[in-house]
Amino acid sequence: MQIPRSGLVTALQRLLRASPVVALLGPRQAGKTTLARQLLDERPGDRFDLEDPRDAQRLSQPMTALEHLRGLVVIDEVQRAPDLFPVLRVLADRRPLRARFLLLGSASPELLRQSSESLAGRIRFLELGGLSLAEVGPANLRRRLVRGGFPPSYLARTDRDSFGWREDFVRTFIERDLVALAGRVRSPAHVRRLWTMLAHRQSQVWNGAALASALGESYPTVKSHLELLCGALMVRQLPPYLPNAEKRLVKSPKVFVRDCGLVHALLGIRDFRELEGHPVLGASWEGFVLEELIQRVGDRHLAFWSTHAGAELDFVLSQGRGPIGFEVKWSDAPKMTKSMHVAKSDLGLRRLFVVYPGPTRYVIADGVEALPISDLDDVL
Repeated sequence: MQIPRSGLVTALQRLLRASPVVALLGPRQAGKTTLARQLLDERPGDRFDLEDPRDAQRLSQPMTALEHLRGLVVIDEVQRAPDLFPVLRVLADRRPLRARFLLLGSASPELLRQSSESLAGRIRFLELGGLSLAEVGPANLRRRLVRGGFPPSYLARTDRDSFGWREDFVRTFIERDLVALAGRVRSPAHVRRLWTMLAHRQSQVWNGAALASALGESYPTVKSHLELLCGALMVRQLPPYLPNAEKRLVKSPKVFVRDCGLVHALLGIRDFRELEGHPVLGASWEGFVLEELIQRVGDRHLAFWSTHAGAELDFVLSQGRGPIGFEVKWSDAPKMTKSMHVAKSDLGLRRLFVVYPGPTRYVIADGVEALPISDLDDVL
C-alpha cells in the first residue's frame, strides 16, 4: 500500500521548472526516494544513490559521469558527497540547460547550505515532513498520532509492527546514520540518552545546563549532540516570539522531537491506550500540531511566546496583517484560560485558535475559536 502525495509531486515539478537544482530534504524513510521515482516515471532521467558503492564509484569523477546526461538527474543521499556541488554549479550554468538535478538529502537545509554555497541562486529547497493528516485522512487521527508520519511506521499491519519498526529506526539511526552524517561520534549511546530525555521533555523550553546535569555530561557536549539531532532532522528548535514589549520574556527555544511516533518509541509507548494514560500525551499532540502547521506555512514565521510570570502561548504565526495565535489542547471542549487572555491582550492577536482533536469548530470568546485540526487549512 502507498499513500499518494500528489501535492508534493506537484510542488517538486514546479520547483524543477523554475530552478536547475532542487534539494528535497527529509529524514531517512520519509519517502524522498519514492517521490523521486514518481518523477522519473513521468520524465526521462537517471538516478544515483550514494549509499550504493557502484553509484558512488561512478560519481568519483562527477563531471565525466554527469555532463552528458539529459532530463532529470536524481542524486540520493547527496550530503555524502559535498564535492559534487561545484560541479553542479558548472552544469547548472550551461545554456541551453541539458539536465535538471534533484538532490535528496537527510540533512537540514542549514547543514547542506554549508556545502552548497557555490549553488547560490541556482538551488531551491523543499523539506519533506511525515505523512500529513490530510494525506492519511482525519478519520485516522489517532493512528497517525500514535505511529507518527514515517510511511513504513504508519502503514504497518499492527501497532506492534509499527512500534518495532520505529525501535529499529532509532537503533539504526544512532549506530549508522548519525555516524555517516557527522563523522565519528564519541559516544552514540550518549546521543540516544539525550534523544530519550528530549522525548520526556517534549515541547519544553531548552535548559541545557539542567540536561547536562541530569545526563552527567558537560554542557558543550549536550549542546553539540542537540545540534547533531537537529541537523539530522530528528529534532526541531522553535524560537521564542520577542515583540517589542516591556514584559520579561523567555528567550530560549522550545525543543521538539519532530516525529510524534519516535517520541512514543523512545518512551516505550506502543498504542493509543498507553498514550492516553501517559503524561506526554499533551506535549506529543502539541508537537504533532506544530508539524502540521509547518507543512502549511513553513517554519520561518512560527514561534512560541512565554513570559517569566507564567503566561504562554504555544504558537504565534507572524505574517500578514498581524499575528495569529495557536493554543494546543488535547481536550473534548477547550475553554478560555488566563494565559490566553494575557496573550491576546499583550500581543494584539488578530485571531486566536485553540487546536483540539474534536470535530466541531465553535466560538470560545471574542476573537477566540476552538478549531479542529482538520480545519487548519480553512484559517491559513
